[in-house]
Amino acid sequence: MHFVAFFTDKPNSLALRLATRPAHLAYAQNSPAVRVGGPYLGPDGENSAGGMVVLETDTIEQARAWLDEDPYVIAGLYESIILRPFRFVIGNPAAK
Repeated sequence: MHFVAFFTDKPNSLALRLATRPAHLAYAQNSPAVRVGGPYLGPDGENSAGGMVVLETDTIEQARAWLDEDPYVIAGLYESIILRPFRFVIGNPAAK
């Protein structure tokens, strides 16, 4: 099953994001659960303001466990996290 997580960074947290980014990327890129992900940009169109990731796990509890181990989550980068079941309709990476 797929789950999408939306993240909103805490205000004035760019330095924390940049410091934690290498560990976060290593975690995400080496995870068999990650299907697609990336940051979304703030008003300046340059710097990250949060992000999203689509995970494929058997249960929402496994998706939450993945999030709990994300270095960004551990570092306290996010103001909020929303996790929802997700169904690919267009652009399913498994279909390629």
